[in-house]
Amino acid sequence: MRINSLQADRCLRGSPLEFHLRTFANSLVEDGYTDRTIELKLGLLACLGRWLQPTKFSITDLDERLLQAFLKHRRRVHGGDLKTLRQFLDHLRKRNVVPGQKPICDRSPLAGILNQYETYLRSERGLVAHTIVNYQDFVRKFLLERFRKEPFRLQEIKPSDISDYVLRHGPRMAVGTAHSMTTAFRSFLRWLFQKGELKADLTAFVPSVASWRLSTVPKYLAPEEVERMLKACDRRTAIGRRDYAILLLLARLGLRAAEVVALRLQDINWKAGEILIRGKGLLHDWMPLPADVGEALSSYLCQDRPACQIRRVFLRMDAPRSGFATTAAVRSIVRQALGRADLHPAFKGTHLLRHSLATSMLRSGATMGEIGEVLRHRAPMTTEIYAKVDFESLRSLAHPWPMGGAQ
Repeated sequence: MRINSLQADRCLRGSPLEFHLRTFANSLVEDGYTDRTIELKLGLLACLGRWLQPTKFSITDLDERLLQAFLKHRRRVHGGDLKTLRQFLDHLRKRNVVPGQKPICDRSPLAGILNQYETYLRSERGLVAHTIVNYQDFVRKFLLERFRKEPFRLQEIKPSDISDYVLRHGPRMAVGTAHSMTTAFRSFLRWLFQKGELKADLTAFVPSVASWRLSTVPKYLAPEEVERMLKACDRRTAIGRRDYAILLLLARLGLRAAEVVALRLQDINWKAGEILIRGKGLLHDWMPLPADVGEALSSYLCQDRPACQIRRVFLRMDAPRSGFATTAAVRSIVRQALGRADLHPAFKGTHLLRHSLATSMLRSGATMGEIGEVLRHRAPMTTEIYAKVDFESLRSLAHPWPMGGAQ
């Protein structure tokens, strides 16, 4: 790949780091940085090469401490300088020019407990990485509060330790977070019992969190409101075409935000008209690809998605090129789309479109089983909540209110 800017090319000529700066510059071009940004980054790194030249250090000696020394030497430091230097160091490490950063090994007793627990969750329970991290975080906070500066004598954990902790912290948490905390504690206590740290299984003593799963009616948009939101996307722009494709996946197939983020190029089978959904719990499902969704994806991929080695379907439009880091980007796209369409529902999350699809299917005569199949629910009870939005059917079950007073 060629460097587009003549000014950037001049920065490289004669630099003691020229070869490595050229490979770095090419990676910046691939990541979508503008010519001006590349010029600024290469100018800084050319200064680094000149600073290194009279010293006893070579490029293979570069590390965080040496970069800090260089910044201290410079009289004027700009806000993005440290980020550029770290980018360059990461680039060199990926190409084995400099040794990788040595990981800090935590050999504390608490780290030992959590590492063993992590192995159990991964190898025996088969949990995904983010669930393991959440469980470890809850357990870490509990153990630190329970033992404080004392040794971690796990065999001393009592039922009241767990119940008191949940009652103390649970009321300040969202219901979902509190439920995750109690699930983590049951898992941890079960593991301690299995490995002989506890003489009795204490899982029954973990308080339950009332979630009232069926206490509310799912929030949804009417079909005409969904169409209004989709039409509000400016499909004359690259961002508008990308966001339109994402919103169609949410509205027509009921995808979760994480499933949109995880979608890869190889997951679309154009010949068969199918799309692979990487769902919860590492479960994968092939689903039919509706024509309008396929057209929107094709338009984005052919016109707007930059050519790069990243396999994710949806990429950030700003440099550096990468897939969405979290589901927050998808949530933001939904909120912005609702605002453009002048829609103001009480709930603005990505599940709003999932609920809207289920509600529309129900009112069109679909059965609960058919809705559950489209939404990829593993248990029929998960779909039950949508029965509450079928007001016409529920009205037929209601008894007439008695008229007049008692005789």
